[in-house]
Amino acid sequence: MTAGVGTLLALAFLVPLGLTLGGQAREEAIADAARRSALVTGALAISTESAVVTRAIEASGGDPATRPVVHGLDVDSSAGRADATQLEQAREQGRSLVVDIDGGLLRLDPVVLGERTAVVEVFVPDAVLDAGGGGRWLLLAGVAVALVGAAMLVVDRLAARAADASRALVKAALAIGDGDLGVRVEPHGPRELVEAGHAFNRMAERLVAARTEERELVADLSHRLRTPLTVLRLDAEALESDDTSVGSFSQAELDYRRGIRRIRQAIVTLEGEIDVLIKTTRKAVATEAAPPATCDVSEVVRDRMVFWAALAGDQNRPHRVSGAQLRIPAPVPRAELAAALDAVIGNVFRYTPQGTAFEVAVSRRDGYVAIRIDDAGPGIANPDRALRRGASDQGSTGLGLDIAKRVALQANGSVSIDRAHLGGASVVMLLSDPEATPRQVSRFGLVGRMAREGREQKAGGRRWPRQRPTDR
Repeated sequence: MTAGVGTLLALAFLVPLGLTLGGQAREEAIADAARRSALVTGALAISTESAVVTRAIEASGGDPATRPVVHGLDVDSSAGRADATQLEQAREQGRSLVVDIDGGLLRLDPVVLGERTAVVEVFVPDAVLDAGGGGRWLLLAGVAVALVGAAMLVVDRLAARAADASRALVKAALAIGDGDLGVRVEPHGPRELVEAGHAFNRMAERLVAARTEERELVADLSHRLRTPLTVLRLDAEALESDDTSVGSFSQAELDYRRGIRRIRQAIVTLEGEIDVLIKTTRKAVATEAAPPATCDVSEVVRDRMVFWAALAGDQNRPHRVSGAQLRIPAPVPRAELAAALDAVIGNVFRYTPQGTAFEVAVSRRDGYVAIRIDDAGPGIANPDRALRRGASDQGSTGLGLDIAKRVALQANGSVSIDRAHLGGASVVMLLSDPEATPRQVSRFGLVGRMAREGREQKAGGRRWPRQRPTDR
């Protein structure tokens, strides 16, 4: 196909060029005939003697068979090829006349000599008119072959680049289909394939981002399962210790039944979290944005503290809830806020010894709702690292505080870590108040003031000994 198109283009260009060059050769031959005729007509203007005219004819040069011939004088004109009609036509018109005949053409130049008119005839054969025609066409044919070959070479290289780029895209697409989301292509080839390569790379980046977000969601949901599992493990340990240490059978039986009830409650919670996980992972993307969900922060805190208070009683952990008496709305789903509270309070139970006190406080001011969880544990050595997703030096997943941070960001708030008035860590979740106008919060603004106020309120109260900081 490429050769055919190249041949057609070469013919369309070179055939007119060959014809133009042939016409130029014809014009040059006619001009040469006019030059030789001018030598004779000039001599006739000086003298009409046969000897002078003969010398002029010989002086015109060229083949003797094509030398000028003079008609109408006492000069031998037997070699002439023009007939009487053609000669009479030249005399009547009074100007040069070019006539085609067999084997070439004639140039007839009339010359007025007094009462008579002579005609100078110059014959130009076809061989002179088409001088170099064969070589010219051979040259043009060679040029055509060279052009077609060059076109085929260029098109072949372009086609090879396009084929290489297409194969690279196909190979990368197959790799993506096999699960290798890290594959990328180097865009090259024609402009369309370069654009396709860039679009492929953008698609791969979006797939990676979507997969990362999906894994984070699954990790967050799975992390929720750790809270009821922790309760099951601690209750099982408590049941074992009660069976071995309690001397009274009736008291042991009561403790046993109480533990069984908590285990059942934890199992119910675990089943609920599993249902949420299944529904969330299978839920289709909604075509329209759902209205923002809200919840009562105080109600969520009270409900979750009922759950954690039972476990705190088993571990002899002093605890306190303040500010959760009145309804305080927040723009976050109830299940999300409950998961964030469980993640932060669960960290207190996991990373502080039994008997360590903790406090949950709710307040509302300056356009924000604040949930503060303080403990009397060792504290957090590196708050910035603790707030980074997946960063932990304690062998955990490092997702607990990140869950709280994501919930706070969802409510246009933030999470910060400070030193608690109890001596340990103070984790503060700020949620925008939907019934107030929020303002910009800095690290050392509202959060710092709340922490200071909490320390001032407990300045005269009980102090728990400080322990060595840890990283959650």
